[in-house]
Amino acid sequence: MTRPTRKDAEKAVRTLLNWIGEDPGREGLQSTPARVAKAYEEWFSGYQEDPVDFLRRTFQEVDGYDELVVLRDIDFESHCEHHLAPIIGKVQVGYLPDRKVVGISKLARVVETFSKRLQVQESMTAQIANCINDVLKPKGVGVVVEGVHQCMTTRGIHKPGVSMVTSKLLGHFRSDPRTRAEFLNIIGRSRRVN
Repeated sequence: MTRPTRKDAEKAVRTLLNWIGEDPGREGLQSTPARVAKAYEEWFSGYQEDPVDFLRRTFQEVDGYDELVVLRDIDFESHCEHHLAPIIGKVQVGYLPDRKVVGISKLARVVETFSKRLQVQESMTAQIANCINDVLKPKGVGVVVEGVHQCMTTRGIHKPGVSMVTSKLLGHFRSDPRTRAEFLNIIGRSRRVN
């Protein structure tokens, strides 16, 4: 499939404006197609990046450190693949290293890359955990995502104030109740996620 041009994308926005009953030629909307195309480039920039690249540079000189590494409250903005509506929330990431660690900003970049694609929250949660697990080969990985889905709060059932929590636990995070409990306690969800 040939990728459409930027001009094609702007034409599609003009078509949608016409479809909803607007005049794309009126003053306030004349630049809207270009602005929407530019916004899409930012919102969906995750298609231009490979999250594996962020995790390839690791550090092995960690003085034998072998306890949990947790990065909490990583903000994310994504879009629901069913309605193109925003999903906004936070991600908690933890792993139990096996002789190597990665810079913490790289964990945030993995989250950012997957969130900047059309998503279903369950898939995004698994993608983040599996990527970290596959590249770092740690003893375990835990990912918890909490998101507010605008496809549910601003349309359809119209239920504001509702958030969805998903988790993916691998290795010791799944098999060892103590590791799981420590992770959930650190991220402040020990009573909310099992």
